[in-house]
Amino acid sequence: MQRISTRRPAAGLAAALILAGCATQSTVAPQAKMEPSVRLDPQVEAQASAFESFVRRVQAIDPAFSGPAAVGAAVQAGASYEPQQLQAGMVAFAAAAALQDPAFVSAVRRQARDPRAAQELKRRLATRPDDVMSLPGADGAASRARGALFRQGAALAEGGRKVKAASYSLQRQAWSKAKVADASSRLTRVKASARATYRPSGQDHDLLYRAVSDTSGRGGAASPVVAHGVAVAALSVLGDGRGGAVLLNEPRNAMCVRLAKLNYHQCLASAGPYYEDVYCLGTHAMIEPAQCVTQAAGAPPPSRRRS
Repeated sequence: MQRISTRRPAAGLAAALILAGCATQSTVAPQAKMEPSVRLDPQVEAQASAFESFVRRVQAIDPAFSGPAAVGAAVQAGASYEPQQLQAGMVAFAAAAALQDPAFVSAVRRQARDPRAAQELKRRLATRPDDVMSLPGADGAASRARGALFRQGAALAEGGRKVKAASYSLQRQAWSKAKVADASSRLTRVKASARATYRPSGQDHDLLYRAVSDTSGRGGAASPVVAHGVAVAALSVLGDGRGGAVLLNEPRNAMCVRLAKLNYHQCLASAGPYYEDVYCLGTHAMIEPAQCVTQAAGAPPPSRRRS
Protein backbone atom coordinates (compact mmCIF):
# COMPACT_ATOMS: atom_id res chain seq x y z
CA MET A 1 0.00 0.00 0.00
CA GLN A 2 1.24 3.47 -0.76
CA ARG A 3 2.68 5.73 1.88
CA ILE A 4 0.92 9.04 2.39
CA SER A 5 2.70 12.14 3.53
CA THR A 6 0.64 13.76 6.29
CA ARG A 7 2.69 16.88 6.88
CA ARG A 8 0.32 19.80 7.36
CA PRO A 9 0.99 22.71 4.97
CA ALA A 10 -0.04 26.27 5.73
CA ALA A 11 -3.55 25.82 4.29
CA GLY A 12 -4.12 22.61 6.25
CA LEU A 13 -3.58 18.90 5.82
CA ALA A 14 -3.75 17.77 2.19
CA ALA A 15 -3.00 14.68 0.15
CA ALA A 16 -2.75 15.23 -3.58
CA LEU A 17 -1.98 13.04 -6.53
CA ILE A 18 0.70 14.30 -8.89
CA LEU A 19 -1.04 13.79 -12.21
CA ALA A 20 0.93 14.98 -15.22
CA GLY A 21 -0.93 17.12 -17.63
CA CYS A 22 -4.22 17.12 -15.73
CA ALA A 23 -3.85 19.76 -13.01
CA THR A 24 -6.71 22.20 -12.69
CA GLN A 25 -6.99 25.54 -10.94
CA SER A 26 -9.87 26.15 -8.56
CA THR A 27 -11.04 29.01 -6.42
CA VAL A 28 -11.72 27.65 -2.96
CA ALA A 29 -14.29 29.04 -0.57
CA PRO A 30 -13.10 29.84 2.97
CA GLN A 31 -12.29 26.62 4.81
CA ALA A 32 -14.05 27.62 8.02
CA LYS A 33 -17.44 27.57 6.32
CA MET A 34 -17.07 23.95 5.21
CA GLU A 35 -15.23 22.00 7.88
CA PRO A 36 -17.28 19.98 10.37
CA SER A 37 -17.03 20.48 14.12
CA VAL A 38 -15.28 17.10 14.39
CA ARG A 39 -12.17 16.28 12.36
CA LEU A 40 -11.12 12.92 11.02
CA ASP A 41 -7.82 11.45 12.12
CA PRO A 42 -5.11 12.99 9.87
CA GLN A 43 -4.28 9.64 8.28
CA VAL A 44 -7.94 8.97 7.49
CA GLU A 45 -8.44 12.50 6.20
CA ALA A 46 -5.41 12.07 3.93
CA GLN A 47 -6.99 8.95 2.42
CA ALA A 48 -10.21 10.85 1.74
CA SER A 49 -8.32 13.74 0.19
CA ALA A 50 -6.27 11.42 -2.04
CA PHE A 51 -9.50 9.81 -3.33
CA GLU A 52 -11.16 13.16 -4.00
CA SER A 53 -8.03 14.47 -5.69
CA PHE A 54 -7.78 11.49 -8.03
CA VAL A 55 -11.42 11.72 -9.10
CA ARG A 56 -11.34 15.49 -9.54
CA ARG A 57 -8.20 15.55 -11.65
CA VAL A 58 -8.87 12.51 -13.80
CA GLN A 59 -12.50 13.35 -14.57
CA ALA A 60 -11.24 16.71 -15.87
CA ILE A 61 -8.97 15.14 -18.53
CA ASP A 62 -9.50 17.06 -21.76
CA PRO A 63 -10.77 14.65 -24.45
CA ALA A 64 -9.48 16.97 -27.20
CA PHE A 65 -6.13 15.22 -27.35
CA SER A 66 -3.62 17.22 -29.38
CA GLY A 67 -1.12 14.45 -30.03
CA PRO A 68 0.87 11.53 -28.60
CA ALA A 69 2.28 13.54 -25.68
CA ALA A 70 -1.21 14.50 -24.46
CA VAL A 71 -2.34 10.88 -24.70
CA GLY A 72 0.72 9.66 -22.82
CA ALA A 73 0.22 12.14 -19.97
CA ALA A 74 -3.46 11.25 -19.64
CA VAL A 75 -2.78 7.50 -19.73
CA GLN A 76 -0.25 7.95 -16.94
CA ALA A 77 -2.68 10.08 -14.92
CA GLY A 78 -5.42 7.47 -15.18
CA ALA A 79 -3.12 4.89 -13.61
CA SER A 80 -2.03 7.07 -10.70
CA TYR A 81 -3.81 5.24 -7.92
CA GLU A 82 -3.15 2.12 -5.91
CA PRO A 83 -6.35 0.01 -5.77
CA GLN A 84 -6.39 -0.57 -2.01
CA GLN A 85 -5.66 3.09 -1.42
CA LEU A 86 -8.51 4.20 -3.67
CA GLN A 87 -10.93 1.83 -1.97
CA ALA A 88 -9.88 3.00 1.49
CA GLY A 89 -10.30 6.57 0.28
CA MET A 90 -13.95 5.90 -0.57
CA VAL A 91 -14.66 4.85 3.03
CA ALA A 92 -12.75 7.85 4.38
CA PHE A 93 -14.59 10.17 1.99
CA ALA A 94 -17.92 8.74 3.17
CA ALA A 95 -16.82 9.41 6.76
CA ALA A 96 -15.97 13.02 5.93
CA ALA A 97 -19.43 13.46 4.40
CA ALA A 98 -21.15 11.83 7.39
CA LEU A 99 -19.45 14.28 9.75
CA GLN A 100 -21.16 17.11 7.87
CA ASP A 101 -24.48 16.03 9.44
CA PRO A 102 -24.83 18.02 12.69
CA ALA A 103 -27.79 15.95 13.92
CA PHE A 104 -25.73 12.77 13.72
CA VAL A 105 -22.73 14.34 15.44
CA SER A 106 -24.95 15.64 18.25
CA ALA A 107 -26.66 12.26 18.66
CA VAL A 108 -23.35 10.41 18.97
CA ARG A 109 -22.13 12.96 21.50
CA ARG A 110 -25.24 12.34 23.58
CA GLN A 111 -24.59 8.60 23.43
CA ALA A 112 -21.08 9.24 24.71
CA ARG A 113 -21.99 11.22 27.84
CA ASP A 114 -21.66 8.06 29.89
CA PRO A 115 -17.96 7.05 29.64
CA ARG A 116 -18.80 3.39 30.10
CA ALA A 117 -21.40 3.48 27.34
CA ALA A 118 -18.99 5.35 25.08
CA GLN A 119 -16.33 2.70 25.57
CA GLU A 120 -18.80 -0.06 24.77
CA LEU A 121 -19.93 1.77 21.63
CA LYS A 122 -16.33 2.14 20.46
CA ARG A 123 -15.79 -1.59 20.96
CA ARG A 124 -18.95 -2.51 19.04
CA LEU A 125 -18.23 -0.25 16.10
CA ALA A 126 -14.64 -1.43 15.79
CA THR A 127 -15.80 -5.03 15.35
CA ARG A 128 -19.30 -4.60 13.89
CA PRO A 129 -19.35 -1.33 11.92
CA ASP A 130 -22.84 -2.01 10.56
CA ASP A 131 -24.16 -1.49 14.10
CA VAL A 132 -23.68 2.23 13.55
CA MET A 133 -26.92 2.31 11.57
CA SER A 134 -28.89 1.71 14.78
CA LEU A 135 -27.68 5.02 16.21
CA PRO A 136 -29.96 8.08 16.15
CA GLY A 137 -29.20 10.27 13.16
CA ALA A 138 -27.28 7.55 11.29
CA ASP A 139 -29.75 7.46 8.41
CA GLY A 140 -29.19 11.14 7.70
CA ALA A 141 -25.42 10.77 7.87
CA ALA A 142 -25.56 7.74 5.55
CA SER A 143 -27.72 9.66 3.09
CA ARG A 144 -25.10 12.42 2.90
CA ALA A 145 -22.33 9.87 2.46
CA ARG A 146 -24.23 8.09 -0.33
CA GLY A 147 -24.91 11.37 -2.11
CA ALA A 148 -21.31 12.56 -1.85
CA LEU A 149 -19.89 9.28 -3.16
CA PHE A 150 -22.41 9.05 -5.97
CA ARG A 151 -21.56 12.56 -7.18
CA GLN A 152 -17.88 11.61 -7.35
CA GLY A 153 -18.62 8.45 -9.31
CA ALA A 154 -21.01 10.21 -11.68
CA ALA A 155 -18.45 12.93 -12.47
CA LEU A 156 -15.73 10.37 -13.17
CA ALA A 157 -18.08 8.31 -15.36
CA GLU A 158 -19.10 11.37 -17.38
CA GLY A 159 -15.47 12.27 -18.00
CA GLY A 160 -14.77 8.67 -18.98
CA ARG A 161 -17.59 8.60 -21.50
CA LYS A 162 -16.19 11.72 -23.18
CA VAL A 163 -12.72 10.21 -23.36
CA LYS A 164 -14.05 6.91 -24.68
CA ALA A 165 -16.03 8.76 -27.39
CA ALA A 166 -12.84 10.61 -28.30
CA SER A 167 -11.12 7.28 -29.03
CA TYR A 168 -13.44 6.97 -32.03
CA SER A 169 -13.44 10.58 -33.23
CA LEU A 170 -9.63 10.76 -32.98
CA GLN A 171 -9.32 8.17 -35.73
CA ARG A 172 -9.92 10.97 -38.24
CA GLN A 173 -6.45 12.27 -37.30
CA ALA A 174 -3.49 10.43 -38.80
CA TRP A 175 -1.28 10.67 -35.71
CA SER A 176 -3.76 8.68 -33.62
CA LYS A 177 -3.39 5.65 -35.93
CA ALA A 178 0.36 5.41 -35.42
CA LYS A 179 1.73 2.70 -33.14
CA VAL A 180 2.52 3.86 -29.61
CA ALA A 181 6.25 4.50 -29.41
CA ASP A 182 8.08 2.18 -27.00
CA ALA A 183 4.83 0.61 -25.78
CA SER A 184 6.53 -1.82 -23.38
CA SER A 185 8.28 0.99 -21.49
CA ARG A 186 5.02 2.93 -21.41
CA LEU A 187 3.28 -0.02 -19.74
CA THR A 188 6.11 -0.34 -17.22
CA ARG A 189 5.76 3.34 -16.31
CA VAL A 190 2.00 2.98 -15.98
CA LYS A 191 2.35 0.03 -13.61
CA ALA A 192 4.93 1.90 -11.54
CA SER A 193 2.88 5.09 -11.23
CA ALA A 194 0.67 3.71 -8.46
CA ARG A 195 3.72 3.37 -6.23
CA ALA A 196 4.38 7.11 -6.21
CA THR A 197 4.09 8.84 -2.83
CA TYR A 198 1.33 11.38 -2.45
CA ARG A 199 2.51 14.93 -1.96
CA PRO A 200 0.68 17.64 0.00
CA SER A 201 -1.11 20.35 -1.94
CA GLY A 202 -2.40 23.50 -0.33
CA GLN A 203 -5.79 23.28 -2.00
CA ASP A 204 -6.68 19.61 -1.68
CA HIS A 205 -7.72 19.83 1.96
CA ASP A 206 -10.18 22.63 1.21
CA LEU A 207 -11.42 20.93 -1.95
CA LEU A 208 -12.15 17.76 0.02
CA TYR A 209 -14.48 19.65 2.36
CA ARG A 210 -16.05 21.47 -0.54
CA ALA A 211 -16.81 18.09 -2.15
CA VAL A 212 -18.57 16.78 0.97
CA SER A 213 -20.32 20.02 1.96
CA ASP A 214 -23.29 19.50 -0.40
CA THR A 215 -26.21 18.71 1.90
CA SER A 216 -28.20 16.77 -0.71
CA GLY A 217 -28.41 13.10 0.13
CA ARG A 218 -29.29 9.91 -1.69
CA GLY A 219 -31.88 7.38 -0.60
CA GLY A 220 -31.47 3.65 -0.14
CA ALA A 221 -29.95 1.21 2.30
CA ALA A 222 -26.44 1.79 3.59
CA SER A 223 -23.91 -0.11 1.48
CA PRO A 224 -20.94 -1.71 3.28
CA VAL A 225 -18.69 1.20 2.25
CA VAL A 226 -21.21 3.76 3.51
CA ALA A 227 -21.78 1.88 6.78
CA HIS A 228 -18.03 1.68 7.36
CA GLY A 229 -17.74 5.39 6.62
CA VAL A 230 -20.49 6.33 9.06
CA ALA A 231 -18.85 4.10 11.70
CA VAL A 232 -15.51 5.85 11.14
CA ALA A 233 -17.32 9.17 11.56
CA ALA A 234 -18.93 8.00 14.81
CA LEU A 235 -15.59 6.84 16.18
CA SER A 236 -14.15 10.25 15.32
CA VAL A 237 -16.89 11.91 17.36
CA LEU A 238 -16.08 9.51 20.21
CA GLY A 239 -12.44 10.58 20.10
CA ASP A 240 -11.15 7.37 18.54
CA GLY A 241 -10.47 8.51 15.00
CA ARG A 242 -7.29 6.47 14.73
CA GLY A 243 -9.23 3.35 15.73
CA GLY A 244 -11.56 4.03 12.82
CA ALA A 245 -8.66 3.59 10.40
CA VAL A 246 -9.01 -0.19 10.67
CA LEU A 247 -12.47 0.07 9.10
CA LEU A 248 -11.24 1.58 5.83
CA ASN A 249 -11.00 -1.83 4.16
CA GLU A 250 -14.13 -3.22 2.49
CA PRO A 251 -13.24 -6.43 0.57
CA ARG A 252 -15.98 -6.43 -2.08
CA ASN A 253 -15.31 -2.87 -3.14
CA ALA A 254 -11.56 -3.49 -3.04
CA MET A 255 -12.00 -6.34 -5.54
CA CYS A 256 -13.96 -4.06 -7.88
CA VAL A 257 -11.14 -1.52 -7.96
CA ARG A 258 -8.44 -4.17 -8.40
CA LEU A 259 -10.27 -5.65 -11.38
CA ALA A 260 -10.57 -2.22 -12.99
CA LYS A 261 -6.83 -1.64 -12.66
CA LEU A 262 -6.06 -5.14 -13.99
CA ASN A 263 -8.33 -4.53 -16.99
CA TYR A 264 -6.54 -1.25 -17.65
CA HIS A 265 -3.14 -2.91 -17.69
CA GLN A 266 -4.35 -5.73 -19.93
CA CYS A 267 -5.98 -3.30 -22.34
CA LEU A 268 -2.82 -1.21 -22.65
CA ALA A 269 -0.72 -4.35 -23.09
CA SER A 270 -2.73 -5.33 -26.16
CA ALA A 271 -3.27 -1.81 -27.54
CA GLY A 272 -1.54 -0.73 -30.73
CA PRO A 273 -2.21 2.83 -31.98
CA TYR A 274 -2.73 5.87 -29.81
CA TYR A 275 -6.51 5.91 -30.20
CA GLU A 276 -6.63 2.46 -28.56
CA ASP A 277 -4.74 3.85 -25.56
CA VAL A 278 -7.43 6.54 -25.32
CA TYR A 279 -10.11 3.82 -25.39
CA CYS A 280 -8.34 1.94 -22.57
CA LEU A 281 -8.14 5.15 -20.55
CA GLY A 282 -11.79 6.08 -20.88
CA THR A 283 -13.13 2.56 -20.35
CA HIS A 284 -10.88 0.97 -17.76
CA ALA A 285 -9.23 3.91 -15.94
CA MET A 286 -12.32 6.10 -15.70
CA ILE A 287 -15.66 4.39 -16.38
CA GLU A 288 -14.89 1.15 -14.52
CA PRO A 289 -13.47 2.83 -11.38
CA ALA A 290 -16.47 5.18 -11.51
CA GLN A 291 -18.74 2.15 -11.39
CA CYS A 292 -16.88 0.98 -8.29
CA VAL A 293 -17.54 4.36 -6.67
CA THR A 294 -21.26 4.44 -7.50
CA GLN A 295 -21.63 0.85 -6.31
CA ALA A 296 -19.88 1.92 -3.08
CA ALA A 297 -22.65 4.53 -2.80
CA GLY A 298 -25.27 1.79 -3.13
CA ALA A 299 -26.06 1.91 -6.84
CA PRO A 300 -26.69 -1.48 -8.49
CA PRO A 301 -23.92 -2.98 -10.65
CA PRO A 302 -24.15 -1.97 -14.32
CA SER A 303 -25.60 -4.40 -16.83
CA ARG A 304 -22.84 -6.22 -18.67
CA ARG A 305 -22.71 -5.61 -22.37
CA ARG A 306 -19.98 -5.51 -24.94
CA SER A 307 -18.92 -2.13 -26.27
